[in-house]
Amino acid sequence: MTKIKNITILGSGNLGSRIGLQAAISGYEVIFYDLNDAAFIRAADVFQKVLKHLTKHNLVKSEDHDSILSRISFTSDAAEAVQDADLISESVTEELTIKQKVWEQFGKVSPDKTIFTTNTSYLLPSQLAEISGRPEKFCAFHFHDVFTARVVDIMPHAGTDPTLIPLLEDLGRKLNQVPVIIKQESPGYVFNFMLMALIGAAGQLKTKNIADIEAIDKSWMVNFNTPLGPFGILDNIGLDTAWHVVHGRADKASVAFSALLKTYIDQGKLGEKTGEGFYKYPNPEYRQSHFMK
Repeated sequence: MTKIKNITILGSGNLGSRIGLQAAISGYEVIFYDLNDAAFIRAADVFQKVLKHLTKHNLVKSEDHDSILSRISFTSDAAEAVQDADLISESVTEELTIKQKVWEQFGKVSPDKTIFTTNTSYLLPSQLAEISGRPEKFCAFHFHDVFTARVVDIMPHAGTDPTLIPLLEDLGRKLNQVPVIIKQESPGYVFNFMLMALIGAAGQLKTKNIADIEAIDKSWMVNFNTPLGPFGILDNIGLDTAWHVVHGRADKASVAFSALLKTYIDQGKLGEKTGEGFYKYPNPEYRQSHFMK
């Protein structure tokens, strides 16, 4: 397997932009691919906000900002995006057909050396590996927040070359993450599998009108002394992302929860990234001193 120097990020949304920024901070050359310049403008805004936060907490020096950003470039040309890619990290919309289309495209234009990784939250690498054209070089490499929640899940499928695993484990550590190896394919890896049990229970409490959103979050936050409850977590994840995960499920609870999420999405309330979801930002109710009383 190749030594990783150049990383291509497919999708420059909130998480993709953070993965790429961390890679640049760690000394890698990073190129972002997306469909339009508006996505790159949003990503650049994320870079500035995150670097400011990291500098404030003495995790990055202000004099290093320019050199970090100099290692980042953008393109909407697929061939240009991967012309020297050692590794691709894909973070496009959590829809199987969309991801399959992306991997079919990039499987054809990527160099032979390129390792393919997907940042999917709930899909399985085996659902994407064959269409990429190189299943042996395909693996899930799933990040969480990157800067505050630093687990990176490494989940191969049955056809993944086993020598890829230690290489990704080493890369994860160089990106300042804590690698977690998943022994066999599982939707949601480890943390997301557990998280969805919490989110699903909270969704049922709301859709069955057992308690209001604030009461559900307050119960969780007070008992576990955490800064977020289930609905605050959903706002952080993005209601659109959560809907993409839930809406394909046929059980009654998921259908009801999907419908609840859709009412917010249709109003443009996607969570913290749009300024409103279940709560209003930048000063949501759960961050007010009276909320925990």
